[in-house]
Amino acid sequence: MVESSPSPLLERTTHGFCTPLHHHYFLYVVWAVVPNVWLHTAGLTYWPQKYWALAAPIYLLVTLSTCLVLLFGVNLMNTAPLASVDNITDHYAKSQRVDEDQDGVIPRLRDVPISEINRFFYLDPGAQGCVCSGFR
Repeated sequence: MVESSPSPLLERTTHGFCTPLHHHYFLYVVWAVVPNVWLHTAGLTYWPQKYWALAAPIYLLVTLSTCLVLLFGVNLMNTAPLASVDNITDHYAKSQRVDEDQDGVIPRLRDVPISEINRFFYLDPGAQGCVCSGFR
């Protein structure tokens, strides 16, 4: 028995989110599949052109994929190359010492030297002493 309370229950939130989506999807499929003659005989005369049933999703997919490619490109352009001076850390970051990490504990936040990152990702797959070796 469900209590009469205004609190957001899981069933209410699921139905409140999914029901309008199902109705809109049903209307979209009816508009895209059913011929215009049938819609006119049912009294439904004001509909967009059938062209948009395919054009709108294709435009949306092309826009999203273009945004993804542009985001990836902008991130690559803003990343300093490995030989850049910007990758060198200052003397404050060099003074951070690595304490013995306990098992099952998230390590402290610190700068990882670029040589250690390169060794982990590009050189020796079995490199010992790497900060990231516990996450393999």
